[in-house]
Formats: sequence, structure tokens, C-alpha cells
Amino acid sequence: MIQSILIPPQNFLPQKPLLTYLGYMIATFGTILTVQSSKQIHLKEFLGLKSEPKSQKLITSGLYGKMRHPLYLGLLMIFLGFVLVSAQYTALVHFFCLVVYLPFGIYFEEKNLVDQYGDAYLNYQKNVPMLFPTWSKKKRA
Repeated sequence: MIQSILIPPQNFLPQKPLLTYLGYMIATFGTILTVQSSKQIHLKEFLGLKSEPKSQKLITSGLYGKMRHPLYLGLLMIFLGFVLVSAQYTALVHFFCLVVYLPFGIYFEEKNLVDQYGDAYLNYQKNVPMLFPTWSKKKRA
């Protein structure tokens, strides 16, 4: 992220009203997704500030029934929206850093969740996609 300070503010795309509007819409939906999904979890546990994380039951309903990481998808949408609104290289660098970080962050988070919830989380992984939701009404096995 420090690298973006060294990049002069320069647009990589011409700023067009349609791109700006699209960027705001994507960022807004990302914000809504982030807020709604964070309501279902204990934020202190998510941040690792609570000492007994094993006390909480695995959440598999609501947004977490459609995708395993709605907070991360929300962040991706917010950053992508910012890229479209600003159309600057610095925003693109931030988005790229997030895209590079997420697979590692998700890997280690899921490893901890398997340790915490065991077979329940392994079954959840098999039935619920990681980032991009499924909206079919078909029952999962």
C-alpha cells in the first residue's frame, strides 16, 4: 500500500459518468453486503479479540448460506467501485493488493475454521461456494 504514495495521481481510464455511476453502485452494494454479513457474526471473534472463539456456533444461514466469505466479496466490490470512480492507478494498486492477499487470507482463515468446527465446516465447504453466491432453490446435500 505504501507503493501507492509513490505513484503520481494519474488516470488510467477517462472518467465517464457511466463508469462513475457503475462504480458507486458496485461500492454501495459492497457496503450493504459487508454491513449485512457483519451483523451475523461477532466482530470481536472475527478480529481475534475474544478469548473463547469456540463458544460460537458455525453460521450457515442468511448470506453465509449462499457464500462462505460475504465480507470479502463486499470488500472486493467496494475496492472495485473505487477503481471505477477514481479511475486512478493508485486505486488499481489497492485493488490488486486486495486480490493478491485474499486467497492467502481465505486459506488461513478456513484452516482455522476447520480446526475450530471440524467436520461441520468441511461439509459447509463442500456445499457452499467461497465468494460468489449461488441463488438456486435446490437443496444442498
